Amino acid sequence: MILFASGSMRSPSASTDIVTKRTDLAIITRRSSLFVVFVIASSCILANAAPFAYIPNSAGSNNTVSVVDIAKQKLIATIIVGTHPVGTGITPDNARVYVANEQSTSVSVINTATNAVSATIPVGPGPTGVAVTPDGTRVYVSNFFDSSVSVISTATEMVTDTITVGSVPSGIAITPDGSRVYVANADSNTVSVINTVTNSVVDTIAVGMFPDGVAISPDGRHVYVVNDHSDDVSVISTATDTVIATVPVGTLPGPAAVSPDGSRIYVGNLGVNTVSVIDAVTNTLAATITVGNDPEGVGVTPDGRQLIVANGGDNTVSVVDTGTNLVVATIPGVGPGPGGIGQFITGGCVHRHHAHPCIHRNH
Repeated sequence: MILFASGSMRSPSASTDIVTKRTDLAIITRRSSLFVVFVIASSCILANAAPFAYIPNSAGSNNTVSVVDIAKQKLIATIIVGTHPVGTGITPDNARVYVANEQSTSVSVINTATNAVSATIPVGPGPTGVAVTPDGTRVYVSNFFDSSVSVISTATEMVTDTITVGSVPSGIAITPDGSRVYVANADSNTVSVINTVTNSVVDTIAVGMFPDGVAISPDGRHVYVVNDHSDDVSVISTATDTVIATVPVGTLPGPAAVSPDGSRIYVGNLGVNTVSVIDAVTNTLAATITVGNDPEGVGVTPDGRQLIVANGGDNTVSVVDTGTNLVVATIPGVGPGPGGIGQFITGGCVHRHHAHPCIHRNH
């Protein structure tokens, strides 16, 4: 789940150690947004109201988040955040978006009612992946350059704990019951399992080469880990914290998303400009969809009918009909270097107000 077309994920000091460990520096440098979380906020008050996608753009010195109205298929806002934004997560009520700014060692908090940054939170070096607990009280942020995860309280917007994990933590996801956090450690070829009660690592799972993207099934039974350098997906059973299947996908896979009904897993393949569709029942490849250049972010709309793909290489968003697996629209104007990974929060209600998404909790 990491990559941006022209933005480097390396910080001046911490990246040196990582670079010396790898001969394929071009790939590592390129895949700086693979850790990004691409968020779609659902709408449940207005009939036919649109979900909104918050997509970080990290190419060059852009340092923005694009807000896309999926139904109207257009960009409606651009928000300036920190340096090299790569990861995003949204609270269950859709009121706030947390953006990991990898090169400014911070997390920007966006108020979705105003689409303005309301707070900036210092975290560890190289913040990359972001995941919000189901109850909305905490945010877990993987810090790429110091092998840690920062825990943020949403009440105070401050870091309350720091957890040591494996080397080069990237993608991160939380189980639906909020009890466990799964963190892909790209340089260790492992996944750390964090107990959210104690904020300690309770298990370490060996997976494929350079794991980065992480997604969890809606029922919490399976974790899908995308292995960038082995071109496959490890399927983990949360009951045993063991790998139960390995599914080959395309070249340089990164972002992953699970459909709301849990039947399909979508994986963006940056090396071949496609999305692999995995059947969750058989753990086999069901389809391959050709999309834009460098599909750095994938996500499924809350109704499950559309797959949204952020194409970092051509600054577009592909809209795919999940019933036919065909691209039905291409949205221009995002970026440069849009990316993201699919983690969706559907508990809140969003409608338009003064040209911005506005939040109302559904009681």
